[in-house]
Amino acid sequence: MKSKNIFKKNQQGWNWLVYLFPALFFYVIFMAFPLLDSLRLSLYTGNVGQGRTFVGLENFKKLFFDPIISERYWGAFANTWYFFLIHFLFQNCLGILFAVILTNQTMKGRQIYQTIIFIPTTFAVLVTGYLWKLLLNPVWAGDFLVRIGLPFLKQPWLGNTTTALTCVALVSCWQWMGIPTMMFVAALRNISEDCLQAAQLEGANSWQVFWKIKLPLIRPVVGMIAVLTFVNNFNAFDVVFAMENVNGAPGYSTDLIGTLFYRYGIAGQHPIGIPDPGLGAAIATITFFILLVGVIPTLKKTQGGE
Repeated sequence: MKSKNIFKKNQQGWNWLVYLFPALFFYVIFMAFPLLDSLRLSLYTGNVGQGRTFVGLENFKKLFFDPIISERYWGAFANTWYFFLIHFLFQNCLGILFAVILTNQTMKGRQIYQTIIFIPTTFAVLVTGYLWKLLLNPVWAGDFLVRIGLPFLKQPWLGNTTTALTCVALVSCWQWMGIPTMMFVAALRNISEDCLQAAQLEGANSWQVFWKIKLPLIRPVVGMIAVLTFVNNFNAFDVVFAMENVNGAPGYSTDLIGTLFYRYGIAGQHPIGIPDPGLGAAIATITFFILLVGVIPTLKKTQGGE
């Protein structure tokens, strides 16, 4: 009887696998297998129509040492880090600031402001990109800026190599500001009021309450948002495609790893226009390990319970 009871308990303990199996199946088919196949493909050159040839690490050597390809890769690599830095400083820092303001009990109309901040997130990226492309165009919006007394803003922002990437990144920050803001709001509202009141009774001001109590308590959320920002920015493509083009105009100043991967691995680099999936897979493989190296320490640092 005891052995039968133990068997039934063990059987019940593994019943959760039945519910996990469908999700695991789709994850393996659409996520794990393509990832492993991309690692394999990075060791080949050519495409399906022309035939593929095993070249080992030759694709990685091209990315690092070929005079033309390496220049494009390192340029896109630097631009991607700059793109991420702007998001981290503006999107996430302003998100915390807005969240602190929105969780202030004395503030009126909080729901209205929350809606205003979150509305851009509901727009399609292509629509947002094209609209801002028109607004930043001196030909289309220049007369309006002059009429309202802002003639100094009548500049070819997207046509200047020194300002194009910054404008694209700020537009992306504006659109996605609502997500980290709402996550920070939810985290701040979960902080016990007793803890905050105790700090106020001890004489702590608002600045000290934020740095000593609120920020340490929402550290796991801060870490998660940092990871999401890091991963999303290193895979960014659509906003550059909408506001500039896949060639990273002007003069490759807005070229990101995502657009570089598209040109080499899918569309083919101008002027030849013949895609090389192996080279594209090599770019994706390096990006995967960069994300792995950046994400794991961040999660360990911020998600550990104390």
